Formats: sequence, C-alpha cells, structure tokens
Amino acid sequence: MVSREQAFTIATVLVFLSSSILVYLSENEDEVLPNNQSYFYPDLFDRHKFEWNMNGTHSYVLEEGPYEPLEVQEAFINVDTSSVWETGPSDAIVHLSYWLPSNTLDSEKVPVIAVVSPYYDYGGPDGGASTPTNIVSAGRGEFIYENFVPWGYAFAQVAVFGTEESTGCFDYRGYGEQLGIDSAVTWLGEQEWSNGNVGLYGKSYEGATQWEAALAGNPYLKTIVPISGTTSTKTLLFKNGSAEARSQVMHGAYFINIVDFDESDADHVCPDVADGFTRGERTYLEPRIDPDMNYWNERDYRQRSIDNYQGSVYFIQGLQDWNVDSHMIFPLYQQMKDAGFDVKGMFGQWGHDYPDQWQKHDDINNDNGGTAFPQMTRWDWGQDLFEWFEYYLQNRGPKPDLNVQVQRHDGLWRIEDTYPAQNSEKIVLEEFDAECKSLVGNWWPLVFNCPVDETAFVNLSHPGFDYDVHISGMPTLHLDVTASGDISQVFATIYDDTDNVRLGHATMDIRYNEGGEDPSSVVVSGQTVTMKMEFFAIDAFLPAGHGLRIDLTGSGKDYLPPPCPPAGVCTVDYQSAKLTLPISNTPEQDYFNVPYWNPEEE
Repeated sequence: MVSREQAFTIATVLVFLSSSILVYLSENEDEVLPNNQSYFYPDLFDRHKFEWNMNGTHSYVLEEGPYEPLEVQEAFINVDTSSVWETGPSDAIVHLSYWLPSNTLDSEKVPVIAVVSPYYDYGGPDGGASTPTNIVSAGRGEFIYENFVPWGYAFAQVAVFGTEESTGCFDYRGYGEQLGIDSAVTWLGEQEWSNGNVGLYGKSYEGATQWEAALAGNPYLKTIVPISGTTSTKTLLFKNGSAEARSQVMHGAYFINIVDFDESDADHVCPDVADGFTRGERTYLEPRIDPDMNYWNERDYRQRSIDNYQGSVYFIQGLQDWNVDSHMIFPLYQQMKDAGFDVKGMFGQWGHDYPDQWQKHDDINNDNGGTAFPQMTRWDWGQDLFEWFEYYLQNRGPKPDLNVQVQRHDGLWRIEDTYPAQNSEKIVLEEFDAECKSLVGNWWPLVFNCPVDETAFVNLSHPGFDYDVHISGMPTLHLDVTASGDISQVFATIYDDTDNVRLGHATMDIRYNEGGEDPSSVVVSGQTVTMKMEFFAIDAFLPAGHGLRIDLTGSGKDYLPPPCPPAGVCTVDYQSAKLTLPISNTPEQDYFNVPYWNPEEE
C-alpha cells in the first residue's frame, strides 16, 4: 500500500445552478440531513463542470460533513474456532480499532465502514513497514476517515487472525479467517452506537476479505466495495491452467512475514498452512491427481456469495491489472446481476490501483493502459462512493444508478447497463498472415514450431479494418495445436499493430484446452487439439485503417513456462486460428466527460 502526504483540507466548492447543471437532492424533500444541511448529487454527465479538490493523493466528496472524529477505541472479540481448526487453537481473538463521529455523543446511531486486512503492523520483526489498527492507515484508511466520518459514519480497521494483535492461526483466506471476519461484522453491527448497517471497503487482499464476509450471509453486512478483490484463490493463480509465478510461493510469502519467531507462532500454524506451502506446486505439476480440492474450494467465494449474501456490491476493477486480473469479476458481475443483486461497476484502464490514484496512473506505460491517462483518474470517485454509502448504509438520498462506468483504452468513459455489454455484436477473423520469429535470449523456452521454420514465436497479423472497431469484452481465440505431450502452453498477446500498443492477453495450459478451471483429457504426443482461449477483458478502440497482431509465445509476463519445458514443444496450425471479437455499439450519447486534470500542465 502506498503512503500519502498529510491530508489536504477540502477545497471550497462553488455551488451554483445553471441551465446546464442538473443537481439531484434527496428523494425525500422533507428528510432532515445533518445540521439541516443539504447536499448535492451532481448528475454523472455534469460532474466535469464542478470544482473538485485535486490537491492530494485521493478524491474527496463535494461537500464536507459537519462532524468530527472522536478518539480511537479498540476491541478484542473472542471467537470459538473449534469448528474450523483441527489442530489449531479452539478459540482466538479478532482485534479491531474504530473511530466514531461526534454525533454519537448525542446518542445518534451510525453505520460503519470497515477495512479488514492482514497488513496492519506488517513487514518486519519490529512491526516495521505498516501501522497497527489503532492508527489510521495511509493508502487505505485515510480516504474513509477524511471523507465519511464527517458525514456520520464510524470507521473500523480489523486485523485477520494471526496478524497484528489478532491471535489464532493465520488461515490464509480459509474457513478460520472467514469465521473471524464474520464475527467482526457481527460485533460492529451490534454495538449500541451502530445502526446495524456495516459496509466493507478495500483493495486486493482487503477486497478478498469482503467476499469472505459476504459468503457468510451476515444480516448486518449491507454492502461491499471490492477494489480488485480476489474472488477465488486458485483462479487468481491459475488462468486456464497456466500458472502465475507466485502460485508456487503465495502462501509462504505471507506466512514468513507474519510469524514473530516466538512461542506464539505455534498458534499461527494449522494444517492448511502446511498444505498451502506446496498446494500451488502440486497443482502446477499435475492437477489431475490433486488429492484434495478442499484447499481450493475453501478459498473460492463466488457461489457461496451468490447463495448467501444479502447486500449490494460496487465492483471496482482495473482492466490493466496484472495482480488481480479482471477475470476475478467477469463473469461474476453478470451472475450476481442475474441473481437479483444490486450491483454497480467502475472499470478503468488503471492497474492494481484505486480509481483516484493519479500518482500511480501517471507511471503506467502505453502497453498497460497509459493511453487512457489522465482521463483514467476519477477525481469524482469519492462523491460516487459517497452516494452509494448514503443509500445503502444511511438510508438517505436516491438509489444509485445500477450501471457500469467503463473506460476505453483511448481514455473515453461511457455508461453500460452491464459489462460486457449485452448489445455487442461478434465479428470473427479467420485469415491471418503468419510469421515465425526467434525468441533466443528470452527467458521462456522455445516451445513453438511453425511450417516455415522451427522457431519460438508465431506472429499472426490481420490487415487494417475499413471501419472503426471498438473491442469491448472478452475475445476468444481458437487455435489448433499439435503437442509433443501433455505439457505445452500458449500465451497470446494482442496488439494494435499500427501503433504497436498491447491491448490484452490470454494464456492456456494444454491440459486445460477446453477452457475453464478443470483439466481436460490427457493429450498424447502427436495429438492435435483445439485450444479454446479466452482473453482477459479488453476495452479498446481501433480507428479505421488500424490492424491487429497476435503474438504467440510459450509464456509471458508473470507466468511460468510449462512444467517440463524441454518436452513442451508444439506445432501451431496458424491457418486454424479463429479470433472472435465482441464489438460495442454503445451510442455516442452514453459517453461522458470526467473531471479533467493533467499534472504536466501545471
């Protein structure tokens, strides 16, 4: 998490009406707001006309709330863990800290927004790199503390089991951790100062903890805002069977930073901890004989959330995120929408970041979304989230529009009813020019042959289109491959060939050639199979005259080569390649401007 400078004071907002500015008030005109204040809900299409505080590292609401935060308080919650850990402790403590707004001094009941994390007091033997729960954390807590506590929200920071002052086993995203999080949500919802409405917020692991809470079906949990949040651990680490490099060390990487090397460490170790050290390796080497899927099933939150959760979801995702890829929420977004949940989305061209972190957005190169900067920075996101929390936690204001705000790679933003859009059409490209190239000197093995000569790199290109093309969704590539055995892999990177800008990628282990999360039948030497690859979500605009290029390699950024690379040689039948592109037909009136600021102009 990124530290930030001392918070800047909220700038005075020029509040006026004109014929071009549409402002929404509470749907209940008689509703009494804090200190008899009124607040404005600027229409999304008019937000760029307002003055926003762009002086800091995160966004702010348009109007500052009337309350002050009180001194921090702490709680230690005893949890019966006898049902989740066979050899671990039978009880454990969840530690949290919280800040109440000053209106609770008048016995007003308030909702709470919480961040649940393993990162408090994390990073070294002396407590090192991060702060404990009783200090508002930089990069996570400050945004909530500064924007929402003044509007009558409590704010809490919760440490998962085995971290900071929470005891018990560090059960990396497992049943024990899920139980501890659920216990914290219940405690927050039942306090005398609470109105019974709990919301969760956070990015990455702190997004995963929200799904861990959602699957329990806790009645106090009214909304979650997962920002690049992991929804399934196995699916995070393996895409169509292709293994991310960190899949081999993920569990251990967390564990070695949490143990203190003292007598309490024994309580942090339970069977799943030991299992986790080698689970990724076993799945990478031979997924078909994985003796126990319970480890992965325990850490898959998708279906249990659909079955049990009773609240709403505001999905935030960077379409260029290499850490928690966009397939974490697609197609989950649509599945939850179809199941009747209130869902909303904001999908921009940033990486593993928040929508309003311009300092990180500014460092993105063109192959990873940089073509969308500075329009990708959402200085109005604080207001957007405020309107969401007001409705779902405070029962104030109009119901938010349940739509998707999505950004193309050229920077333009638009509204969709859902994502991928339901009105898209499909175009199929089947005729490609092919070229074989050498990757000698690169780290991945020589795993491709082509009819021209034996090389490592197959390049497929399609000439320029006669018309503008807006790719929106998850393209698919079907490719016939003749393998030397059950241990080959294809990594496909798609480019705007005219500008040589990466648009997206896909990857597949041949053992998963049918697609999905389960291995297919065994592939024997000399057998030809059709690899049915799905790209991560792409939203890119190609002007007329621009062509496409697909580079096929044996591996790529952040991914391992096949488990036995010397034998992982395959012949690609490039004439079989079939690329299906979802094409957006969103009308021009659904595009909108965002508050614009370019640091290079200052």
